[in-house]
Amino acid sequence: MQIESLKVFCDLAETESFTKAAQVNAITQSAVSQQISSLEKQFKTLLIERSKKKFRLTREGQLLYQHSKQIVQTYDTLHSELQEIKDIVSGTIRIATIYSIGLHDLPPYIKRFLKSYPTVHVNVEYRRSNQVYEDVLGNVVDLGLVAFPGKDSKLEVVPLRRDKLVLICHPQHALAKSSSIAVKDLAGQKFIGFGPDIPTRKAIDKILKDQNVAVKHVMDFDNIETVKRAVEIDAGISIVPQGSIVHEISRHSLVEVALAGGEFIRPLAAIHKKNKVLSPAIKQFLAILKDASVAAEESR
Repeated sequence: MQIESLKVFCDLAETESFTKAAQVNAITQSAVSQQISSLEKQFKTLLIERSKKKFRLTREGQLLYQHSKQIVQTYDTLHSELQEIKDIVSGTIRIATIYSIGLHDLPPYIKRFLKSYPTVHVNVEYRRSNQVYEDVLGNVVDLGLVAFPGKDSKLEVVPLRRDKLVLICHPQHALAKSSSIAVKDLAGQKFIGFGPDIPTRKAIDKILKDQNVAVKHVMDFDNIETVKRAVEIDAGISIVPQGSIVHEISRHSLVEVALAGGEFIRPLAAIHKKNKVLSPAIKQFLAILKDASVAAEESR
């Protein structure tokens, strides 16, 4: 019996999916089935109730999962501590990020990290917010990058920087001449929004509701890039993170207008499973993510 087999079993128990367990461990679904069968032969007991309706561990499977989790965690801790003693930073970091952070916030941090640790492979997946949480909880990735982080007893939240929310409009729009505008003055405006299930959309809706402001939602999109393109053709105005419009402001395809009367910000955070053993590479990457000066230096 190998540690790898116990890890595959733990991942299967947590994801409740042979497909996802195979993805996490970079093996085939058939290999997952073979390793589970091997464990069942070794312990001479059924570990999983085979049913098309629902995945379920047997009592013996539950017991094996509890002990296997401890064994795998102990092994990961040992491996990480040995790397730290030898001052080794290597391996792979798997990251799932929402589009706006991945496209606009993450690049300078990865650039600095790879400059210091060129042997580390950083794999980045662009996902919707709910999928980032699913990937982290399912061990598909090591870290998730989200905005307006939600609370979950199974997750550790690492606060990062805060991005200001600003109004954007077409250069010929009536609001483009204003340096700042009160939220109440947006009443009745055609508005380009994010999808209803996106945390930034929920935060913007709350800002408008708190100010008793009703806008005309004409379009909703699930990513920041499409929102900006719609505003660029003067289909409406929008409220977006300031860090996501640097390029458009520099080439004058959009105009940024400050929102007056309050502090309107979007908190960013890294998330990982609680009690997850963080490798030296992951620890160093988190340290760079928490350094707010990186983005500032990159923008100079």
